[in-house]
Amino acid sequence: MKKISVLIVLSFLVLNIQAQKLVSVPIGSKAPLLESKMLSVSRDSISVKDAMKKNGVLIIFSCNTCPYVIKNQQRNNAIAEHALKNDLGVIIINSNEALRQSEDSYKSMQIYAKQQKYNWHYTVDDNSVIADAYGATRTPEVFLLNATGNIMYKGAIDDNPSDAENVTRQHLKIAIDEMVNNKKIAVKESKSVGCSIKRLK
Repeated sequence: MKKISVLIVLSFLVLNIQAQKLVSVPIGSKAPLLESKMLSVSRDSISVKDAMKKNGVLIIFSCNTCPYVIKNQQRNNAIAEHALKNDLGVIIINSNEALRQSEDSYKSMQIYAKQQKYNWHYTVDDNSVIADAYGATRTPEVFLLNATGNIMYKGAIDDNPSDAENVTRQHLKIAIDEMVNNKKIAVKESKSVGCSIKRLK
């Protein structure tokens, strides 16, 4: 039993080391793999470009299992609704390939999306290809793209993922408002806080 526990710890350390080697795409650059198709919980095959609306698209790397995602689901849903109201598409990407046979299976994703009343795309990132291309390492972690597919903001939804009652700045909401109103985005990047994306070795 002790040996199994050690192996589990080591496997998660390997996953974290792999995640640390990734390089996040820089602000202002063209987002990668815009046309790569992913299976959504509605059984459609969809890309980030397909999800785009007039003003761009909001990408959220997320999952079913991370305590930060679960704890902040109300915030996640609220910002997704705000994006839709501002003519931005929303696509949530589940890159937890190492948990695809368990808690983050396609079936579990379908159940979770229904429970949360998702009114946007929730997709499977096979082998974490999309997350690798963006350099995403956490759930939740967001990337805000404008209408031409350039990255305008990335990181966390707000400045206090641990405590919704003590948020002092809603980074993503402000960035959305600034972007759609053709204003300069004051804070273009913040540190995402959450669980590591569970990649395969």
